[in-house]
Amino acid sequence: QVQLVESGGGLAQPGGSLRLSCAASGRTISTYAVGWFRQAPGKEREFVATINWSGRNTYYSDSVKGRFTISRDNALNTVYLQMNSLKPEDTSVYYCAADRAGGAIDSSALAYAYWGQGTQVTVSS
Repeated sequence: QVQLVESGGGLAQPGGSLRLSCAASGRTISTYAVGWFRQAPGKEREFVATINWSGRNTYYSDSVKGRFTISRDNALNTVYLQMNSLKPEDTSVYYCAADRAGGAIDSSALAYAYWGQGTQVTVSS
């Protein structure tokens, strides 16, 4: 069983940056693809970014492409989401999720078996 814990959320100003971390425990996620999703109040969960097991392949939603970067450190069993040039519309709860199909690049939440509890990101002046 994989447990995922997100951290690094908080309050940022428009144009600012935050780095989210997704730390895994229970077993290694070095063979899993990992994605980030977000959900704002009253809205459906939305795909943000994903990375395959090796880190060589990544995929982003159009809304964050060029501003967010997903990366991983398999030795630390951790995946990161660097968020730059933040906008108020990035305000959401951010979740990381692990997909046992490690080579997959999948934007559907249905593909991910394990989920963290989420971390709040608020972008406001």
